[in-house]
Amino acid sequence: MAESEVFSGLSADEAEVTEMESLCLNCRGNGTTRLLLTRIPFYREVVIMSFRCEHCGWHNSELQPAACIQPTGVRYTLTVSFAQDLNRQVVRSDSATVTVPELEFEIPAKTQEGSVTTVEGLLQRAVRGLERSLEDAQPGPLRDKLADFVARLRQLQALERPFRLILDDPSGNSFVENPSAPSSDPSLSVVHYPRTKDQDRWLGVLAPEEDKKKEEEEEEDVHRDVLRFPTDCSECGAPCETRMKLTQVPHFKEVVIMATVCERCGHRTSEVKGGAGIEPLGVRLELRVSGPADLARDVLKSETCSLRVPELDLDAGQGVVAGRFTTVEGLLEEMRAQLSRENPFFQGDSAPEGRRLRMGTVVDRLGRAARGELPVTLVLDDPCGNSHVQSLCAPDPDPALTVVRYQRSFEQDEALGLNDIRTEGYQQDP
Repeated sequence: MAESEVFSGLSADEAEVTEMESLCLNCRGNGTTRLLLTRIPFYREVVIMSFRCEHCGWHNSELQPAACIQPTGVRYTLTVSFAQDLNRQVVRSDSATVTVPELEFEIPAKTQEGSVTTVEGLLQRAVRGLERSLEDAQPGPLRDKLADFVARLRQLQALERPFRLILDDPSGNSFVENPSAPSSDPSLSVVHYPRTKDQDRWLGVLAPEEDKKKEEEEEEDVHRDVLRFPTDCSECGAPCETRMKLTQVPHFKEVVIMATVCERCGHRTSEVKGGAGIEPLGVRLELRVSGPADLARDVLKSETCSLRVPELDLDAGQGVVAGRFTTVEGLLEEMRAQLSRENPFFQGDSAPEGRRLRMGTVVDRLGRAARGELPVTLVLDDPCGNSHVQSLCAPDPDPALTVVRYQRSFEQDEALGLNDIRTEGYQQDP
């Protein structure tokens, strides 16, 4: 069977389900396990498993990511204030930790199977588990405290007061729905972070130590040579090669451009990293796109840069579109392609008609803008100052391009980890 047929997309058509006989852990009889290998758009390949025992009636279901562990971890912080927030779809892998700070409540990683559920479903599952423990508990102070905690958890489930739900997954294989997509969601914060060595070791992806006995290689000229290193394809997991080049962008600075092409499945990715650290000031670039010359401008978008198209009410926050070195046309086309193929909660027969029509309109207008048929304004906001749009009049001012450098807020510095950095007097620390 071809690779593309193994993980088919979600659709209304009857999917191929594999059934097998397996042991029931409740009564030790034989039950039936059903497996569905599918691809969730805007997420990745998953294996959905369901077990049911005809003898004792016990049943169970879980979800396991079938794709590789992602390059970075992800942390979703959702402020639950309204009833519709409880209905948000949640994809939770078994390596994710769920926290409710208001109750000091935590569901540790590896204590539950992965699942596709809702915010309310997460709370309901926690309530059911605690109620089973409550039934087995002996009367006394500990049982009273547990009963009080279950009551408080039910209050959150009934949304008697707002609360925060934090989903932290170092594997990057979890997801929380943004019902406002393609606009940003003020109630949902998404942070992609580099894993620590301990987290890599816990996930089993710690890179092997370099061979200390290998012969010294000739020093490479990083400005002239294209560096190559082995990696795995993010789509099919096959070994492939990533190429990296340090490049000087005219009228800007040095950046690191990386590109990966998989010879097995043909998947291509490209990414840009700032080569000079974080700038003292953030930068906001506003380009009025009105013709072919504007579409052909070079654009350097860092991974910390957010994108906005006011005419389309489109707001793509940090990390939604990866860092890349492309053109204005290429950036608009990438946004259009990503919205049309990778958002699971606005596609398919189960998607609400209003949301599906709104998404279709935005995708269509983005395509027209990429073809030069619709004038738009492209706003890039990068608190790190590592993004750039080519000026057609450099070094003179460009009438179609507005560049504003601004002082970052305390919250932006906190998100970048700059508030705790000491550059003076650290030598005197014990």
